[in-house]
Amino acid sequence: MRAAVCRAFGEPLSIEELQLGAPQAGEVEVRIKAAAICHSDILYADGAWGGDLPAVFGHEAAGIVTAVGAGVAQVRPGQHVAVTLVRSCGRCGCCEQGFYGSCEGSFALDGRAVLRDGDGNTVHQGLRTAAFAERVVVDASQVVAIPEALPMASAAILSCGVITGFGAVINTAAIKPGASVAVIGTGGVGLNAIQGAHLSGARAVIALDIAQSKLDAALRFGATDAVNVDAAKTDEGEVAAAVKRAAGGRLVDYVFVTVGAKSAFELAMHLIGNGGVVVLVGMAPLGVTMEFDPLTLANSSQRILGSKMGSSNIQKDIPNLATLYTQGRLKLDELVTACYPLAEINDAIAAVKRGDALRNVVVFDG
Repeated sequence: MRAAVCRAFGEPLSIEELQLGAPQAGEVEVRIKAAAICHSDILYADGAWGGDLPAVFGHEAAGIVTAVGAGVAQVRPGQHVAVTLVRSCGRCGCCEQGFYGSCEGSFALDGRAVLRDGDGNTVHQGLRTAAFAERVVVDASQVVAIPEALPMASAAILSCGVITGFGAVINTAAIKPGASVAVIGTGGVGLNAIQGAHLSGARAVIALDIAQSKLDAALRFGATDAVNVDAAKTDEGEVAAAVKRAAGGRLVDYVFVTVGAKSAFELAMHLIGNGGVVVLVGMAPLGVTMEFDPLTLANSSQRILGSKMGSSNIQKDIPNLATLYTQGRLKLDELVTACYPLAEINDAIAAVKRGDALRNVVVFDG
C-alpha cells in the first residue's frame, strides 16, 4: 500500500510502501479515492502541534468500504463513505452535549498501531485517520455513508472543511435569520461558514481576508460584502469601521475566525457589538494566546465560543449536507481547485501554502 509519510517536520512527504492491519471489532477499512489537503495536515507536518513521527497525515477523505470488523452495522463493503477524524463514543459527557469532535472516550485504535513500514516499525496514524494513503482502518464512528452520485473529490471536502465551517454557524453558534455575520479568513473553512450564514438567512455576511482572490470567491459563496484587511494596511479601528458600515451601522452579531492567527483572534473582539459572539474555528499553533478586555466582555454580554469540527454529528450532518448539494443549494465542486495524484502531493501542499488554492485534492486510482 502506497502512502505519503512525514519523517521530519517541515520536510517533503515521501511516498512509501506500508503495511495496513486488518479492521478489528468496531472498525472499518476504506479504500481511499480522494483526500483533500487541509491546513491542519500542513500544520502537523510542519511541527506546529508536535506529535510522533514517522506519520501519515490526511483526514478529509472519501472512499469505498472494503471490510468491516465485528459489530459494525451502519456501513457495509462496497458502500461509498466520507472519512473523518471525528472518533466518538456517543456516551461520554462531551458526546452527550453534542461535542462529538471533543469526545473523551477511549478506543482500541488509540493504542494499537495499524500502519507499519517494510521493517515492521510503527508508522503513526496522523489525526486518527492517515488518509494520505491508499487504504485506512478507522473506528466505525469516523465514517458515514454518502450517495454514490456524489463526486469523491467533493465528498472528501465534506469530511472537514464543510462540516467545520458550516457546522460552526449552524451547530455551535446556531445563528438566527436576520443576524449580521463576519467571517475572518475565506479559505475552504471560511467559505463554508459563509455558505452556512447565507443559508441561515443572515442579513449581512461580511468576508474578511488579505487575498483579493479569496474575497472574490467569498462573494460567489454568499457573502454580501468583502473587506480586504491588507490592501489598505488597515488597523483594527479601520477594519471595525468598514465592518460596521457593511452591517448597516452596527457592529456584527457574530464573528467566525477560521484561521489560526493571533491577529485574527484579537481582531474579532473589535468587530462584535453588545450581545455579540466570537466563534473560534481555526486551530492555532501551540503557545499562541489572545488578549481581550474581560470588563467589556461581561458588561456588553459578549461571548467567546470554541468550535471543533463544527460541533458536528457526522452521522446526521454529512447526509444533510449531501442533500443540500444534490438540491443545488450547497457549493462543493466549486471548492475543489485542483486534483493531484499521490506522487504529486508535495506540489498540492505547496500550492495551498502559497494561498493558490481553496482546496487541493489528492486522488487515488484503482
